[in-house]
Amino acid sequence: MSRSRGTRVVGTRLFAAYAAASLVPVVVLGGVLAAGIRQDAVDRALEYGSAQAAVVEEMAIAPALRGQDLAMGLTEAERERLQMATDLAVFRGSILRLRLRDFSGAVVFADDGASGPAEALPHYPAGEGVVPATGSAFTAAADGGSFVALLDDDGLAVGRVICVLQPIVADTSGRSVGVLELLLPYDTVAAEVEAATTRTYWRLGAGLGALYLVLGAISWSTTRRLRRQAAQAAHDALHDPLTGLANRELFARRVAAELERGTPGAVVLVDLDRFKEVNDTLGHHAGDHLLREVGRRLDATVRAGDTVARLGGDEFGLLLPGVDDPADACELVQRVSEALAVETVVDGVPLTVEASCGIAMHPADAADVETLMTCADAAMYQGKRGATGVVVYDRRATAPPPHSPALQHDVRRALEDGDLRLHYQPQVDLASGRTTGVEALLRWQHPQRGLVGPGEFLPALEQSGVMGALTEWVLTQALADCAAWTAAGEDWTVSVNVSVRNLEQPGFADTVVRLAAAAGVPPSRLHLEVTETALPADLAAASACLAELAAHGFGAALDDFGVGFASLSHLRSLALTEVKVDRAFVTGAAAHAEDAAVVRSLVELAHGLGLSVCAEGVETPEVADWLRSVGCDRAQGWHFSRPHRWPDLVRAAAPAPALASVEVPS
Repeated sequence: MSRSRGTRVVGTRLFAAYAAASLVPVVVLGGVLAAGIRQDAVDRALEYGSAQAAVVEEMAIAPALRGQDLAMGLTEAERERLQMATDLAVFRGSILRLRLRDFSGAVVFADDGASGPAEALPHYPAGEGVVPATGSAFTAAADGGSFVALLDDDGLAVGRVICVLQPIVADTSGRSVGVLELLLPYDTVAAEVEAATTRTYWRLGAGLGALYLVLGAISWSTTRRLRRQAAQAAHDALHDPLTGLANRELFARRVAAELERGTPGAVVLVDLDRFKEVNDTLGHHAGDHLLREVGRRLDATVRAGDTVARLGGDEFGLLLPGVDDPADACELVQRVSEALAVETVVDGVPLTVEASCGIAMHPADAADVETLMTCADAAMYQGKRGATGVVVYDRRATAPPPHSPALQHDVRRALEDGDLRLHYQPQVDLASGRTTGVEALLRWQHPQRGLVGPGEFLPALEQSGVMGALTEWVLTQALADCAAWTAAGEDWTVSVNVSVRNLEQPGFADTVVRLAAAAGVPPSRLHLEVTETALPADLAAASACLAELAAHGFGAALDDFGVGFASLSHLRSLALTEVKVDRAFVTGAAAHAEDAAVVRSLVELAHGLGLSVCAEGVETPEVADWLRSVGCDRAQGWHFSRPHRWPDLVRAAAPAPALASVEVPS
């Protein structure tokens, strides 16, 4: 059943339930009103009986009596007057039966001539005959009150009757002389009442019907609106509001459904390259326009049964069911990448969209959604680092994604379990040939992957909270090693490479001072290195921190000089003591004139600013000799020594005292 059809069925059921629920109060209201109308009819009949009895008593009975208590009996004249006054009414049927009774209940006059004790007279309706003198009805009438009731036609051919008992007042004294008992016909009154009641019923039925129709219309409108709102809410919960594509939740559900079905397929993560530049230069509205265009192109390029989703930011996901060959998946994703690369115009600016795509196959790479997405994420980030933007996941070659929370957790665990190591590489004074320093390189002794270099995990930590703890660990370990080799007779000074995040952290300089004091290492024995490529656009915080450290006597070096964005103003504004020339220029300096010109210029520039120069990546004696010839102060590389743990470094380094340089992740 389709979603829309299911929604209609649910809506119809909801309306039926709502309509049924609305019908209940209408029916109950109709029943209550009908019962009230019937009771009103009976009340009108009883009021009619009371009025008729009052007229008979005043106009016919009272004038025919002489005002004496009926217990004293009637004269013949009174009987004749009573008979004459009642015959016509009885004949016409306006009175069915008439009795005059004294206060004891005895009948002293009857329209049919019967008289005597009530028990001896013919029975009246309701099976009791004459109303008993001992009953509450007769007692009330004898005491000056009245009684009126509607009786069945049991034993009386004339049908239902109205029975009335009321006192007889024969003169102006107001004194009651007896009780008048009347039986009046109800059918005539009932016919009029029934006619009026029927009309009322019709009006009531029409009104209630109209009310029900109004309620039905309201319920139908309400259920339709609720259906639309529910459908819209369900759509919004599973779709991206900007592009209209499936969102992360719906994408994960569909991936899970494919995994449960057991059919092979591919999951692709697509991340736009340099999308932040579009937002920063053209504005977020242009970025939104570009995202909508990317979503449209993805949807138009994939197959009919594939799923395209926006997972958040500039990241999209593709689900390609039925693709069991990585080559086929790669071919399809390559077509997607080519479609994205077609130039588009945003706010009058032509743009070419480039994207990195990571492909993970199921069930080959993973059998659950989370792991499959992680594999695709890792492949995508390998594509960002590599020459090709489309990468199929290979667990043997693909590193964890740099923002992986699992990787950050593992590094925290490595800090706790003592799985991190520092290896040191000598730095040689080119003029004397003596070792004057060592650079420490961070290593991770991974329980499954073995010894892991910093390039495989440091990028994931640069912007995370782990970086502060990791830097403090390296500082502590390097200072402890410095104190140890000093005690062993090696006069080496330790230098630590810190990240810009560390320099921007309040109180970092105080932390360095505290750790050096705790290790017993003088400030002059510790140098800090800052990578040029990581320098922030706003140098205020970094400059202030380095100045504070310099005031305490700590040295500072600018690492990887020449490949980043440092300017002469940076060299002037930062409290530096040394620059380190990147290996990209050093390796070919002896053979390539361009590299030689760059290194020579950097050495002259640094010396002109009062800074020493250290060259990285020296691997041949020719390069070392050339560096010495252009006045480079120090050098390091495999030509001199590979990195070692510090006890082994004593045997690898020259015996003369040297300067120790420790590199910490940036």
